[in-house]
Amino acid sequence: MSVSTAAIDPSVCAPLPVLGQDVTVPLVTGGEVTYAALDYAASAPALQRVWDDVAAYAPYYGSVHRGAGYLSQLSTDLFENSRRTVAEFLGCRADDQVVFTRSTTDSLNLLAAAIPAGCQVFVFETEHHASLLPWRDAQVTYLNAPRTPAQAVETLERALADRDPYGPALVCVTGASNVTGELWPVKELAAAAHAHGARIVLDAAQLAPHHPVDIAELDVDWVAFSGHKLYAPFGSGVLAGRSDWLLAAEPYLAGGGASRKVARRADGGVDVDWHTTAARHEAGSPNVIGVYSIASACKALTDAGFDNLVAREQELVSRVREGLAEVPEVQVLSLFGDDAPRVGVISFVVRGWNSSHFAAALSAEYGIGVRDGLFCAHPLVRTLLGSDPQDPGECGAPEAEPGERSLNAIRVSFGAGTPDEHIERFLRAVSELVSEGAQWKYRTEDGRCVPDRGTVAQV
Repeated sequence: MSVSTAAIDPSVCAPLPVLGQDVTVPLVTGGEVTYAALDYAASAPALQRVWDDVAAYAPYYGSVHRGAGYLSQLSTDLFENSRRTVAEFLGCRADDQVVFTRSTTDSLNLLAAAIPAGCQVFVFETEHHASLLPWRDAQVTYLNAPRTPAQAVETLERALADRDPYGPALVCVTGASNVTGELWPVKELAAAAHAHGARIVLDAAQLAPHHPVDIAELDVDWVAFSGHKLYAPFGSGVLAGRSDWLLAAEPYLAGGGASRKVARRADGGVDVDWHTTAARHEAGSPNVIGVYSIASACKALTDAGFDNLVAREQELVSRVREGLAEVPEVQVLSLFGDDAPRVGVISFVVRGWNSSHFAAALSAEYGIGVRDGLFCAHPLVRTLLGSDPQDPGECGAPEAEPGERSLNAIRVSFGAGTPDEHIERFLRAVSELVSEGAQWKYRTEDGRCVPDRGTVAQV
């Protein structure tokens, strides 16, 4: 079995410098190899520019908004300028707010806490848990997985047509699947939502690092994403969009920074005047480093030419899909079919292999980091695998032994910093593992498949 090793066209775009490009890792079979980070969908490596910007600012770090000293004033300006940079990166409308959070999950939980009473929420079962689960205090309608983009729009339109037309409603949808990488028809879904009097929030965690996101052009009401997927892994996220629901809600966290004035009442209680800006939902000392790193990443992607980055990534996507198609035992998971546009996120299973075993061998024998499991999208992966919703298997904790049928999948993901060599090594490794088998014995330990250090190589 052979796999073509045609190189990516270098004229499209060069990969952006990221941290960890020269890190070497040991192989269980002996020696070391440069680590191939192909788990961007979980956390992308930091762009070198982001790291350099943060390192240059770090000596000047200070508290924001309330300090009279020079470093506090400098940090405040940096923090608020970062907010403007993110707003520009997202194409925010003039009256939109940019609220800084900890992550996409945090952003969507913030919005869930701010929706009006009686709000109906519509979510496809294909969502990441960050989008699927926050709506605990709302009336939630879970929509079945569509098999085409048009079916997604039709499914949403039918569901919205059956709702109470006089109450508030919110649609939550991903921009790009964290399992299949497929792009969703966001603009069409937004139009359907608005036609039925509903609002829509876009989970752009997997879209923003791979594709331009323009709030005004897509006509969505909110966008949520995480810094650690946007080459800025310093624990910060964004919720950007319309301000009215956010301003009408109680602060997400009560505390300093969210309040403008606090006074004791004669009866012994406390009166609070909350901020009417994004600060209303940013109580506590903010993650200035994380916020600045997001802004730095936004600038870096823009300066590099996002269209060029998209073009190169599409070359990589085509190369991976073509290489996997040459291995008959590999089944790539898809909702919308082979022709659906997608970002650099591809999940697959290998006939005759437990997915955890395969991922462990990629790491231990080839120095390749991928993800295996259900990717915090359990209903979607089980639907794609054709398994019963009650089947066992957890995100990142497969229960099958090496060689047993897997209820999980393998995910390879890449982006602006991925070298061609990592893609070629991955495809070669898949071909060799399928045709020749693993060179080492593996066992399950604490729910993970790991090399059995007490054995010798099977060569």
